[in-house]
Amino acid sequence: MTSKAKKPAAARAMRARNMTFCTLAGRDGGTLGLKTERGILDVARASRLFRIKAPADIHAVIEGADCAPLVKLAAKALSDKRGKGVLVPESRARFAPAVPRPGKIICVGLNYRQHAQETGNPIPPAPILFNKYNNTLVGHRGTIPLPVKVSSQFDYEVELVLVMGRTARDVPEDKALSYVFGYANGNDFSARDLMRVSSQLMLGKTCDGFAPLGPWVVSADQIADPQNLKIATYVNGERRQSSNTADMIYSCAQIVSYCSRHMTLLPGDIIYTGTPQGVILGYPPEKRVWLKAGDKVVTEVEKCGVLEVTLV
Repeated sequence: MTSKAKKPAAARAMRARNMTFCTLAGRDGGTLGLKTERGILDVARASRLFRIKAPADIHAVIEGADCAPLVKLAAKALSDKRGKGVLVPESRARFAPAVPRPGKIICVGLNYRQHAQETGNPIPPAPILFNKYNNTLVGHRGTIPLPVKVSSQFDYEVELVLVMGRTARDVPEDKALSYVFGYANGNDFSARDLMRVSSQLMLGKTCDGFAPLGPWVVSADQIADPQNLKIATYVNGERRQSSNTADMIYSCAQIVSYCSRHMTLLPGDIIYTGTPQGVILGYPPEKRVWLKAGDKVVTEVEKCGVLEVTLV
């Protein structure tokens, strides 16, 4: 009597651990980049040079592609004299949105205690959810075209973003973070006047370029506690937001569990988890100076890097 033998551990696909990814701008939505100690590995170019087949984009990695070839390519690029040609200095890299084709972009409103207080809102009894669309995505050092014909009240919102890595449906809170592939820096850019046009937030959240994301997606194993990360925003070099994800009303685990009770979360879906105090909307009306063309907005999320956009 025979039974099927289990695959040896060495034959199983290597998952992304201790890896930091980006999407480099290019054709077909961009190509996979892997952060190394000497620059960003252009995986497509390295794959052709060293003749090692590797995942083509971050969505393949998120969906479970074998990451062993990425490790081999990085080692080759760092040790082979030809490797210099496939390592892009971060200062010269052109970034696309870190996750270019999410199936869903879910956002959480009023999820920091001090932000709820500054805007005069009560603590929500459940996570407030809304959505954005893929037209809102823009990468690091990209531009946001302000829709000045329909709006004038533009505002920043730095946020920790969750990148889902496994199909999640009705998952318990204590298991929820195991479904997260990684974390990223995001800016839930907003047009406050458009948000008040109706009872729905959609118009003020979904204009082109209103969801900067990147430059990195940091594998989840590198962030032991997503509820203890510094988070900040700077406008033209002036610090406007400074907080910690510890001030979240609903934790990352609670958000994933809550969302999964109402809809199936799929690999590549992303969740913006809310912004802390310091938004322009929270200023007294007489002190509100809305963002304008020419402003440079920089958001920082600890361990997830710096995300910069310019308004045009």
